Amino acid sequence: MASQDQFQRFIFEHSQVRGAWVQLGDSFREIINQAPYPDSVRQLLGESLVASVLMSSTLKFEGTLSLQAAGEGALRTLMAECSHDRKIRGLARFDEQAMSGETLHELLGQSRMAITITPEKGQRYQGVVPREADNLAGCLEEYFERSEQIATSLFLFADGDTAAGLLLQRLPGHTEEDDDLWNRVNHLARTVEAEELLKLDSETLLHRLFHEETVRLYEPEPVEFRCSCSRERTLAALESIGKEECYSILDEQGSIDMDCQFCHANYRFNRNDIDHLFTGHTLH
Repeated sequence: MASQDQFQRFIFEHSQVRGAWVQLGDSFREIINQAPYPDSVRQLLGESLVASVLMSSTLKFEGTLSLQAAGEGALRTLMAECSHDRKIRGLARFDEQAMSGETLHELLGQSRMAITITPEKGQRYQGVVPREADNLAGCLEEYFERSEQIATSLFLFADGDTAAGLLLQRLPGHTEEDDDLWNRVNHLARTVEAEELLKLDSETLLHRLFHEETVRLYEPEPVEFRCSCSRERTLAALESIGKEECYSILDEQGSIDMDCQFCHANYRFNRNDIDHLFTGHTLH
């Protein structure tokens, strides 16, 4: 049986229909334990993390894919990110006093949602996610339809302990037989229960859903929480706010303390650090 925190690709043999499955346990818990998230926020953050893993699996380069939303509702910020090697991180910022409702639209209110793809080499790309659908899966299906022209079905679930999901895609160049297969597997996938995706391993789940089809599974890949913050990246962020602002903070506070929003790592910089950042050498 496959353990939790795993991702797995699969294809329907001799067709242009592919899929991916992911289940998050320890990595999800490590992320949601960073803050006292309400149940509804925890669930949406879990769905977003699952979506980031599934969507990143469609990329053909090394880099990261992040799903971000900035809203005017009780949920002000939502962010989930996955790298090409299945390292995830995420966060949500919310106004506890304004919490009401549980759906995507109730939590975010008027908001902008986007997918940002950041390759290690090459240009960054950002695409806007439509907000017409009732849930996150539906919004992302619309994104694939409009931005990528790829028929995509997403099934995202999360509870207080586990998050899991399933992606199906019909690739360009599909035949009439592929269209029939696509309709069949979508009909079957829509029967999946949250409990099945959250608890069953991939082989059991896929056999239960698609046992009448010929499915080839690729090797499972581990998924883990890992923050990409570092002292060097934090210094780069300080450099971007400018010399004048950095020295103003130093004059007022004696040092500059910065906490990572994702993992709460603390980075402290003194005057020598800032001198070196802006002049290339340390003053004594």
